[in-house]
Amino acid sequence: MLIESKKIWMDGKFVDWADANVHILTHTLHYGTGAFEGIRCYKTPAGSAIFRLQEHVDRLFDSCHILKIDPPFKHAEIKKAIIDTVKINKLKECYIRPLVYIGYGAMGLYPKENPIRVAIAVWPWGAYLGEEGLKNGIRVKVSSFAWNATLTKSKTSGDYVNSTLSKREALSCGYEEALLLDTNGFVSEGTGQNIFIVKNGALLTPPLPAILEGITRNSIMEIARKEKIEVRELAFTRDEVYIADEAFFTGTAAEVTPIREVDGRTIGKGKPGPITKKLQDLFFKIVKGEAQAYKSWLTYV
Repeated sequence: MLIESKKIWMDGKFVDWADANVHILTHTLHYGTGAFEGIRCYKTPAGSAIFRLQEHVDRLFDSCHILKIDPPFKHAEIKKAIIDTVKINKLKECYIRPLVYIGYGAMGLYPKENPIRVAIAVWPWGAYLGEEGLKNGIRVKVSSFAWNATLTKSKTSGDYVNSTLSKREALSCGYEEALLLDTNGFVSEGTGQNIFIVKNGALLTPPLPAILEGITRNSIMEIARKEKIEVRELAFTRDEVYIADEAFFTGTAAEVTPIREVDGRTIGKGKPGPITKKLQDLFFKIVKGEAQAYKSWLTYV
């Protein structure tokens, strides 16, 4: 269950968590035309720090531009609102969810002059796929639903229907997560994560623009290259995942989560491999403020 915080930022002012409501005929609720971000704030020795805040805010506005939604706030205002929302809730670590959506007004596919609304919520959220999953890896099922986002540069609310269906399917079959293929049968993404596999010492991940360009994905690729690990973006099939030496998911919620099994097939030795563990360790050092080389990725609250 969601752990409630005290205040949610809505259209420029703070409201109590329980009072952060919208009308049942809110346009985005019916048609899915909204943009959102997932961001994390971590506790560090120097105080709470938001990971890659600028990149997340930039992507939120890119998503809005693609969807032809014009937020009534500027980049700097949203950035400040995110920081203020973390502050007012007095959370040392939290997940942050900005949402830009089309509000109440006209119904039908064309929203006409409906107002554009913005909300920012924060709440405590631990390991998305569990502490055990972070430590020992998770079991994954290839979904029967294909990844078919029409606008891969936009983090669009409506694009996640396939993800919710895939997640339910995987859990009902006894797995922790799902892996989606694209309509050509190539590996695409998890339900809300990018995927990497390791083969013969090289780090492989599906190419752009067929997937969402994850900010954690981008971070892991940069870290890997600095560690002299070969990184390649290329299309691969599910059976290449089956015979990979290692595999892991990345994402704001999932962070860096090892994959130990896919469709009943053990990945590598059935536990996080050396490259996965190295990248995971470095990632958590960075977000917790223990790596000075990456301090520009942190915005202190």
